[in-house]
Amino acid sequence: MARKNRSIKKTGSGLKFWGRHAVEAALDNPQRLIKKISGTREALESLDIPAEISVVFSDVADLGRTIPRDAPHQGLVADVDPLPDVWLGDILDQQSSRPLLLLDQVTDPHNVGAILRSAAAFDAAAIITQDRHAPPESGVLAKSASGALEIVPWVRVVNLSRALDEIADAGYWRIGLDGEAMDTLEEAMGSSKLALVMGAEGEGLRQNVAAHCDTLVRLPMSPRMESLNVSNAAAIALYAEYTRTKGD
Repeated sequence: MARKNRSIKKTGSGLKFWGRHAVEAALDNPQRLIKKISGTREALESLDIPAEISVVFSDVADLGRTIPRDAPHQGLVADVDPLPDVWLGDILDQQSSRPLLLLDQVTDPHNVGAILRSAAAFDAAAIITQDRHAPPESGVLAKSASGALEIVPWVRVVNLSRALDEIADAGYWRIGLDGEAMDTLEEAMGSSKLALVMGAEGEGLRQNVAAHCDTLVRLPMSPRMESLNVSNAAAIALYAEYTRTKGD
């Protein structure tokens, strides 16, 4: 399969991605600058790598020494640059009916990676985080996202509450998830396009962020469990919105 034209960008601080899904998705993303791919002969020969990318044949042990211990690299490690910034205004200008997903102080890269994967699966327009309270791009996050880091736009903002104001001005109904809320997610869904707002496990939404939501809702669940992991809750909320808009 022919690769898309790659854009030329300034080199930034380097990252290492590992695993087949993360590396293949990076190759398919023209916005991702890849400087080098190291791998076993078998793994590299299965990829369509543009001529301008440096290729290094390595054995499994050598690859393991370049990344965190026990990282499941599947014979592939790529040296890449972070993606260019994505601006909230550009996402809102698209006037998409697809949902937005905002994360308030969700800092674990495994959770954010899993949320990106769900956002790709259920067709979210973007995820939005506050820059000071979110993990940076990393190999761990990319591996957890299983390629979705290259698919779903990730907007980093200075202030999440101000971002919610902009989102409301663009016509979104802002739904915050709160385990103590009276209404359920299904009851709060209307005909408007949605912005779903998720808080960190344990702490939940900060007061000011919750105040900038139009309504707070909970996910109904068995009383045997008090709460869900934030990535699981995000997947359920995105699935509910996806089936509502697709009519399935």
